Parts: sequence; C-alpha cells; structure tokens
Amino acid sequence: MALNSIVEAIGGTPAIWLDRMVAARGLRGRILAKLDYLNPGFSKKDRAALGIISAAEADGSLRPGQTVVELTSGNMGTGLAIVCAIRGYPFVAVMSRGNSPERARMMAALGAEVVLVDQESGSLPGQVSGADLALVEEAARRITKERGAFRADQFHHSGNALSHAQTTAPELWADANGELTAFVDFVGSGGTFGGVMEGLRRFNSDVRGYVVEPEGAAVLAGLDATSLSHPIQGGGYAMADLDFLMGVPVDGFIQVSGAEARETARALAREEGVFGGFSAGANVAAALRLLEGSEAGGTIAVIICDCGLKYLSTDLWG
Repeated sequence: MALNSIVEAIGGTPAIWLDRMVAARGLRGRILAKLDYLNPGFSKKDRAALGIISAAEADGSLRPGQTVVELTSGNMGTGLAIVCAIRGYPFVAVMSRGNSPERARMMAALGAEVVLVDQESGSLPGQVSGADLALVEEAARRITKERGAFRADQFHHSGNALSHAQTTAPELWADANGELTAFVDFVGSGGTFGGVMEGLRRFNSDVRGYVVEPEGAAVLAGLDATSLSHPIQGGGYAMADLDFLMGVPVDGFIQVSGAEARETARALAREEGVFGGFSAGANVAAALRLLEGSEAGGTIAVIICDCGLKYLSTDLWG
C-alpha cells in the first residue's frame, strides 16, 4: 500500500538476529539488532524528530510555518529536515565541523539550512567533544532568538524519549517474541535509552538496561573524564546530567573504545551484512561483552543507530 508521505515510513524497521557473530565467538545467547539505519534519514533519530515535531504541533508551541532550529551531529538534523519539509517548516541545522561532512551535505540536499560551527581549539576533526557541543549549543540559541524560531531541543523535549517508548520499545518486544532480557545503548541525549527502557519495562519489569559510553568519557558511570576525544559520533559528550536518564534504573555501564567500536562495526558488515556506523559498532561490542559475562545465555537488544554511508570520509572504512 502506498504511503501519503515519507514521514509515514518512519519506524517499523526490521530487526535481525546476529547469530553468526555470536556463534563465531563461541558465546551463548542472542543479540537482536534493530535496523534503524533503514529509516528514511538513515538513522534512529527520525523517530525522535517526528515525535518532537508532532508533540509541538499538538501543544501549539510550534506555529504553522515557523522556523525550526536544532543542534545536531547530523542524524537528528536529517530527521528534522525530512519531517519539516513535509510539514512545511523551514529548518536550520547547527552542527560542529568535527562531524563527518556527508551529514551536512545530506541535510542540505533535504532542504535544510546548515550552519557549521568551528571546533574548540585543539579538537580533532571526526572527534566531537562536549566542549565542541557547547559551542554548537551557543550558536543554536543565538539563531533561535534571532529568528523567533522553535527550538527542537532534543536533549530536553519529551517528544524524543516518548517516541522510543511508544514505537521502538513495543517493536523490539514483538521482534523478540517477548523474550528480551536486556537492552544496551550508546548514549547521546539519552532519549533512546530512557524511552526504550520505559517502554520495555511495561512489558516486563525485569528487563535490564545497560548504558554504553566511550572509554575516557564515562561520566555517567561516575568515572572521571580523562579523554574527551573519540570517534563515536552522536554521543559520549561527557555530560553527567541528562534529563532522559533521570529516574531510569541502569543495571550497568560499559565503556567501549573507539578502536573496539570501529572493529566491531567492520565485523558487523563482513559477518552480518549490516552497514552501520561507529555507534552501532559500540552497541554490538557491548552486547557481545555482556554475553561473555553477566548476560550469558540471554537475549539482548541493540539499535543499529545509523548508516555506514555517513562515515565514508572517516577512518571507519579507511
């Protein structure tokens, strides 16, 4: 059946079992990978973008034809560019120059105005730190004020986590035939982890949740930030206070290095034919590690957050 617009294609993504990777490593248990890189904008952020815009329309905080502004690593911006194009809102994406240029080009192709913000002195291209993000936040606030715009505010707007509680979580539960024992996620805004865990625990309060952070920037785990530079774009900003994690029980914290995320993403492509990005590699690496230990024999869900095409200019595929 034909859809009325591309927005109706957001969500309902397929999930696959990563049985080949698990068996090749001699592990017990299963990993369910939700292929959210098959959303129209090639990332899980399409869900949050639609959730935020729909909620803002419903409560009247977004006026017809009003400009929408948001900071992004590229994925939320792509989702917002798609939703705003269909719903009739001009969109301004504010992004650090440290993110891969493919993302800026895709947003511009979808009609977004892209504002690129220089990185903090000493920062490395491809490695966006919390300090870099702070500069992007400052620019996003200024542009929002200048243009009388609606700020999508993915780190705080309830539509982010709600979208995952209402769509991603029930889809995962159904995909796994109600047999999930754990969910693991690399955290950016925290919206996916917080929303999915809220949703999954409506089905089974015993489902365990594990937060993934980069080595050297694991402040959510209570560790000191010793190295804020890492290649896992879209998260790991060393922000200790995230709204969407407040009151959400976390059963464990896992640190993944950029090298481990990179190698696991490459293995995911070779062994399972799944062409994901750095965060997908981090999620699968963490799930494999859990099957080696506390979750041996269990069934762990992960999100393939975005597409490897967004990283062709990085060393992920070099």
